[in-house]
Amino acid sequence: MHKPATKATQKANAAFLEKLPFDNVQDFEDAWRGLIAETPDLAIKNDAGEIVWDMQSYYAFLHKDAEAPDTVNPSYWRHERLNTIAGLFEVTDGIWQVRGYDLANMTLIRSDSGYIVIDPLGSVETARAALDLTFSHLGRKPVVAVLITHSHWDHFGGVEGVVSAEDVASGKIPLIVPDKFTEEVVSENVFVGRGMSRRACYQFGNQLPRGPRDQVGSGLGKGASGGKNAPVFPSRVIMKTGETLRVDGVDFIFQMTPDAEAPAEMCFYLPQFKALCMAELVTCHLHNVIPFRGAQARSTKQWARHIQESLDLFGDRSEVLFITHHWPRWGREAIIRYLEKQRDLYKFINDQTVRRINHGQTMLEIAEELDLPPALGREWYNRGYYGHLNHNIKATYQKYLGWFDCNPAHLHALPPEEAGRRYVEFMGGPAEVLRKARVCFEQGEYRWVAQAVSHVVFAFPDNREARDLLADALEQMAYQAECGTWRNCFLTGAMELREGVKKSATMNTISTSTVANMPTELLLDYLAVQVDPAKAEGASIRINLHFGDLKENWRWTLENSVMNCWNKSLPEADAEYDLSRATFNALVCKELTVEQALASGAITERGSRGALSRMFGMLEETPDFWFNIVTP
Repeated sequence: MHKPATKATQKANAAFLEKLPFDNVQDFEDAWRGLIAETPDLAIKNDAGEIVWDMQSYYAFLHKDAEAPDTVNPSYWRHERLNTIAGLFEVTDGIWQVRGYDLANMTLIRSDSGYIVIDPLGSVETARAALDLTFSHLGRKPVVAVLITHSHWDHFGGVEGVVSAEDVASGKIPLIVPDKFTEEVVSENVFVGRGMSRRACYQFGNQLPRGPRDQVGSGLGKGASGGKNAPVFPSRVIMKTGETLRVDGVDFIFQMTPDAEAPAEMCFYLPQFKALCMAELVTCHLHNVIPFRGAQARSTKQWARHIQESLDLFGDRSEVLFITHHWPRWGREAIIRYLEKQRDLYKFINDQTVRRINHGQTMLEIAEELDLPPALGREWYNRGYYGHLNHNIKATYQKYLGWFDCNPAHLHALPPEEAGRRYVEFMGGPAEVLRKARVCFEQGEYRWVAQAVSHVVFAFPDNREARDLLADALEQMAYQAECGTWRNCFLTGAMELREGVKKSATMNTISTSTVANMPTELLLDYLAVQVDPAKAEGASIRINLHFGDLKENWRWTLENSVMNCWNKSLPEADAEYDLSRATFNALVCKELTVEQALASGAITERGSRGALSRMFGMLEETPDFWFNIVTP
């Protein structure tokens, strides 16, 4: 990469210095408040000595006094300087946060006999390092409970870095989560885990170098850690708003906030501390309604309602507000104003998108024309560093009306490769398209260059000139982007156009630990989405699975190229199998074959021989993680 900013990009970035209140430094005061230990040289390694979380590379160019280069939007640069502050902080007497040790924050609450950990980060290594930092400055005390605010990986993947799975399973240490947590973890991180993780490379810029012309963060934090993730499923589920719980002398009052920032999420109030934890329902930027990695469309209407409920329940009695990313707020008046403006941010997106829908506008038209009113848009915590207004409007449109704008010309459009070939033919061939596109590039019309030249790339993927010009346009769009995810997406696309897809080590979204903790129905549902219809055509398999260790009996069938399961045995099955869940887990993770398990006695088979092997044989091979995105 490493190309300079053009004059058009320099001009676009300079305009931000005029329209935003850069003289307001309250965020920097808040982000540094309560500092106990700063760790700017932080680099966390795994057992093999590999770096899985690196803050020192960011601090090298995003240090306290660093001025914005012309290759980074100055508003976004300001935000990522704040995100580079790493260390241990006191929120209030008895509550601390470790920030900058992963994408999320770890919060620790003093209890009668130890610490209650809130959101143990995304990797075992980063969680352990955060806990060690706490012990080194506050004293070593046991972790007596873990609370996970919601179902996103960066908030629970590191749980075994602070407690053991055995202590959770035995009930010695409670693991407290919101209702529907397990189902949503599996749905988002396992069922579509590979596709989502590949797309997340564009969202977070995982493959990009760190630097002023490359990845500088993600808006929400720096990025996702690369260590071991080992989810441990819960022992205590919170079901409703107003539910209370005393944990080792600390009282919690819970508020359920599902179907907004996460499908399963909860906030809580700590009356002894007059402290309100808003989880990730509010942040120091506009959040995503649909992130680039993919997710169910979130409800901006519900989002605003949850924030209003938080105000009604806890606003008047909160002296400090902390969140699971970014930095806290202090003082009742500041907290209320912050919550009100974040509430109105999401309500404005909902209401004005719906209003324009009823005027007959499409999502592209609404997203292009609608802007925030100055009372909302000039607040630093409402800027689109992670979830851009443009793509959040499109997501809100999708939530109400789906993907189709009702223009029949868009109903059955040609796929990108075929459409690209036809477009290029109509425009006079690839050489003519590129000639005209270069003129547009010199005029700073990067959006149109990207749109036009992408057709050439999809029609003629080996055209080096087209790939380079498209990469150049995406790069300048990245340099101008105020939104971290947009910048990362543009830069990753540019990198893959120039260098091809870099096939590095990938996150295992279906680890042995994950499988072991999945309820049987969800595990069988996961296998069902891997059925290859070509293999299953005409097949009929009906088996009973008897998991003696769990005292569970399951019917598992394949008919009509569809796999189904029920928690009840079939009266007339082709075959019966006695086995443990651990053995079945090993089959799913391909650590063991059915034949090996039968030979060792780990599985007992009755009825039609080979039925279980045939069932597993209906599944497709593991697909390539590194599928193409910016090229066909």
